[in-house]
Amino acid sequence: MIFLKFTATLYLKAAVSFIGLSVLALCILWLPWQAGELALTYPEFSYLQYPLLIGLYMTALPFFFALYQAWKLLISIDRNQAFSELAVKRLVLIKYCAVTIFVIYLAGEILIISQNVGHPGIVLMGLIIMFSSIVISIFAALLQNLLKNALELKEENELTV
Repeated sequence: MIFLKFTATLYLKAAVSFIGLSVLALCILWLPWQAGELALTYPEFSYLQYPLLIGLYMTALPFFFALYQAWKLLISIDRNQAFSELAVKRLVLIKYCAVTIFVIYLAGEILIISQNVGHPGIVLMGLIIMFSSIVISIFAALLQNLLKNALELKEENELTV
């Protein structure tokens, strides 16, 4: 049973690491190159190159912070501290990061549409990321409430004995 729990968190840690390294590589290598290519291809929209890059990098900060909180949550699970106030706090932080990403992308979508440069692929990608962020936020809030209720039951049970 312990081996199963350890391997499950090991797989999740590997997934978190892979996602983090992939997004970091995209931020360092692909985004600047792609922004430059788009500015060269569509010179009439080149003035949006840096505002969009800054917006994308702004979303990377809460994304990596949420990944770090997920990593710390997995470590807590490994140490049998999953039912703790600290775990609830980490879920709250993940929820706020997801909402922050949603708000930044919403502002970006409004900017893109207001400038009349809304390529369907770019708008669709932004909408997918916004939808994913809201789903993650709702899921984190649900887990937060479940964990909070479990903590209250645990405390009540400890006081009864």
